[in-house]
Amino acid sequence: MKPVNIGIVGLGTVGGGALNLLRDNAAELSRRTGRDIRVSHVGVRRDRPELNLNDIRISRDSFAVVQDPAVDIVVEVIGGTTTAREIVLQAIANGKHVVTANKALLAEHGNEIFAAAEEKGVYVAFEAAVAGGVPIIKVLREGLAANRIDWLAGIINGTGNFILTEMRDKGRDFDDVLAEAQALGYAEADPTFDVEGIDAAHKLTILASLAFGMPLQFAKAYTEGITQLTREDVSYAEELGFRIKHLGIARRTPAGIELRVHPTLIPADRLIANVNGVKNAVLVQADAVGPTLYYGAGAGAGPTASAVVADIVDVVRALTAESAPNVPHLAFMPQAIADTPILSMEAVVTAYYLRLQALDKPGVLADVTRILSSHDISIEAIIQKPSRDNGDSVPVILLTKPVLEREMNRAIAELEALSDIAGAVTRIRMETLA
Repeated sequence: MKPVNIGIVGLGTVGGGALNLLRDNAAELSRRTGRDIRVSHVGVRRDRPELNLNDIRISRDSFAVVQDPAVDIVVEVIGGTTTAREIVLQAIANGKHVVTANKALLAEHGNEIFAAAEEKGVYVAFEAAVAGGVPIIKVLREGLAANRIDWLAGIINGTGNFILTEMRDKGRDFDDVLAEAQALGYAEADPTFDVEGIDAAHKLTILASLAFGMPLQFAKAYTEGITQLTREDVSYAEELGFRIKHLGIARRTPAGIELRVHPTLIPADRLIANVNGVKNAVLVQADAVGPTLYYGAGAGAGPTASAVVADIVDVVRALTAESAPNVPHLAFMPQAIADTPILSMEAVVTAYYLRLQALDKPGVLADVTRILSSHDISIEAIIQKPSRDNGDSVPVILLTKPVLEREMNRAIAELEALSDIAGAVTRIRMETLA
């Protein structure tokens, strides 16, 4: 059979990694698919002599790749949501299958892209868009297809996890660790997408759609970053038997779907609490199989390129069988996608860690507990720490039982209005993940 021709748009870390992997493992991939797979055309803005592109057609105009009639599969790895969207839609219009690692593109424009692909009878594969080399997309679409998924929680941004690990293990400040992460190449010069939770929210949007069979709804995801976390909070959490992780959480409830990214206290004995450094992990709770954990490298040339090439293999197998891949893009049949409501954050029920700076005098804690009680907030534990600067105020840490976030917001507003409470109340949500 004739070789399958691949066109790669973008030869950065991921594109270059995919090119090398396709070359290095060419014989093995041919054994897996029954076809030779070769890169025939690349769209790249600058010269990449280290990749040895002598036998490949090179275009400075990325659209030349998708217009090339010899290209069977287009790999989009340029990132962003403008040019990438145009390239993907044009490739689909030209009858080409697409492989992409672009989580932002899919989270924000996936509904449009998948509808276009369905109409044209081509496939858009996107394993590399979430958690790098961890095959969580295939797990949700295929491995757990027999299950009704109740919830999932994931560490799906390696930069944030590296920062929190360093803050916990070495007692370092956020800004200090962020600078190191940038120096090591884990964080961009502008780290906003990583540290403010936007990157994780893109990925969570995709995972939730696959888990619950609903449209991609990134705009409705609650997103909170880690920039306000202090080493004191990380240390206090550890003393109480918890770890702070930046989690993406999607949960099915009778009222709708929770879709939220925020720092979260979780018990230190949970497996996911011990995922450290730049690693990713996703914990999935399903009705038949129970909890399952998927762990591995979430970024980098090797892991992400591995996922890209795995998608190419799936598409080539389908081409060899002369049929489109038979797994729906979002795991459920397109006509069965349900527009389930996304809950506002105020409608979410969870437990909380609260830290307040209280004047060290009689009656203050009584006022605090009175306010919490008036909002039906039960206290699980309360600790008063000694003053760090020998001043008139002391840190007070409270753990609460689960409560509606709307009530916690009201209680915090009243606590901050007390003359004996200095500054803002620090609030971190807590999950048992049981």
